[in-house]
Amino acid sequence: MRLREPSRLLSLFLAVAGGLVLWSAFPNAGVWPAAFVAIAVLYWALGRDSAWWNLLAGFLFGLAFFLPHLWWAYESTATAPWIAMSVVEALFLGAFGVLWTWARRARFLRRRGWRLAAAFAVLFVAVEQWRAEVPFGGFPWGRLAWTMVDAPTGRAAWLGGTVAVSLLVAFSGALLALAVAGLLRAVRRRSQQGGRHDGPQSQGQPGRALPDVGRAVGALALGVAVAVVPLVLPLPTSASAGPVETPDGAEVYDAGSDLAEDGTLWAGAVQGNVAEPGAGAFANRAEVLNNHLEGTYVLAEDFAGELDVVLWPENGSDLDPQTTPEVARGLDAASSAVGAPILVGAQEFPETGGRYNVSLLWQAGNGVIGRYAKQHPAPFGEYIPMRSILRLLSDQVDRVTTDMIAGVNPPFVDVPSRLGQGAYRLGTIICFEVAYDEIIRDAVLDGAQVLVIPTNNASFGFTAESTQQLAMSRMQAMTTGRAAVQISTVGVSGVITPDGTVVRRTGLFTDDQFVTNLPLRSSITPAVAAGYWPGWVVGGLAVVLVVAGVVGGIRSRRRARQVARAKAGGAELVGHGSR
Repeated sequence: MRLREPSRLLSLFLAVAGGLVLWSAFPNAGVWPAAFVAIAVLYWALGRDSAWWNLLAGFLFGLAFFLPHLWWAYESTATAPWIAMSVVEALFLGAFGVLWTWARRARFLRRRGWRLAAAFAVLFVAVEQWRAEVPFGGFPWGRLAWTMVDAPTGRAAWLGGTVAVSLLVAFSGALLALAVAGLLRAVRRRSQQGGRHDGPQSQGQPGRALPDVGRAVGALALGVAVAVVPLVLPLPTSASAGPVETPDGAEVYDAGSDLAEDGTLWAGAVQGNVAEPGAGAFANRAEVLNNHLEGTYVLAEDFAGELDVVLWPENGSDLDPQTTPEVARGLDAASSAVGAPILVGAQEFPETGGRYNVSLLWQAGNGVIGRYAKQHPAPFGEYIPMRSILRLLSDQVDRVTTDMIAGVNPPFVDVPSRLGQGAYRLGTIICFEVAYDEIIRDAVLDGAQVLVIPTNNASFGFTAESTQQLAMSRMQAMTTGRAAVQISTVGVSGVITPDGTVVRRTGLFTDDQFVTNLPLRSSITPAVAAGYWPGWVVGGLAVVLVVAGVVGGIRSRRRARQVARAKAGGAELVGHGSR
């Protein structure tokens, strides 16, 4: 079963339409079935047998998707960086168009419907994985998996992480394209037969469309099965999760305490907010710090001595309490009042230059008792590679005055139990790091029992950046089987159960506080145990497919030339004979 080659104009139209449909699958629109439709439309758009044309079609698909998807980059910077980022990411989709054109020329893929769909999915996810790794450490925003947090397909994260989820979406979407193609072919044949029904050749003709219908129904059934089969996976699902009223009338949020394997951790969280949306926390240093101090005192009114830790967001204090005595005194007082250490987002400026983005566990009287420095600073956002060259294109590079340095310490901090029962290990993943599977996986393999994602979304205004991030946090909770808390300066903050359910969510640009009971878990999911292997296997298969396709294309052209020469020789002999 194969598609008819689309016209050039139709190919371009499908590419742009498909990119926009994919955008609608992500927050804030969040219409997750659109992801399957978008992949089907991309499959149709790349139907021409021309690598150069499919480079253009794939690039346009990517551009139509990434420009609206990354609109928050425009909100936080300016036009040039937003367009540049979108173009770079779209080029990967263009490269996919080229690779797919070559790969499907492999002999074992020709006119093989489900095999073509599987190869398409493998190649798409391999390019998605490479995009998450290069250049400058990659940029995993826009992965198909992030659309599936509310879909049955998303549960596959427990088994194989984001690679498995994206693979199922791409395979199901390609099968949908084949199913629609089969139905259209059947309709076309019936209409053609209807125009010849008076002749003797028409007897029995309507039955010729039945095989097309059968193959189409089969492809559709397989696609649906692929999308929903993760429902059978045994994700840890809580019966206790949700809001709970305390005897004093306060409300706390159970993140699945019935799933605890090593007890539970009581955490307070403070979203301090800023007065001027879009200005960013850096423009409101003292205000942001004071807001989070005040929020901590609000928690202390009802929960003093009852919390194990209070969570602040990234840049909750841009002033380093280790070098700023008044900040240290403020944290000491707040930590003493609430009776718990505070996980503080701050910036460190070492004497050797640069800066670290850190989460510091601050305890009254002891100062820093735990520290994590961000391992994966965001290129062009937190540091500027090739600064002197890029300055020629845009002066926006100078908005980052001090480049961030990558931390090398493992992604966790240990929180002492208020009951003297040892320490609890928090996986600390700062902001954009939530998109990088390997950092979360390393945290869990290092013993993290719960995930904490401090983030600063103050620069992105009322865009979908924060909700896109929340979807990633939910997917990582499913992948690891860990409860998670995303805590932001301005929102969206949330409490997430181990199966990805959100039990508490804040609004954007509001000050808020909440308390949650987090299950501590130590079991390792298959996805975490698999490590890098899903990505490696998909990447290796993609290379094999492309090589086989290139070899198959060379052999086909060679045979075509031989046939052409043979026909030319035969014609010449006929010509001589006629004379």
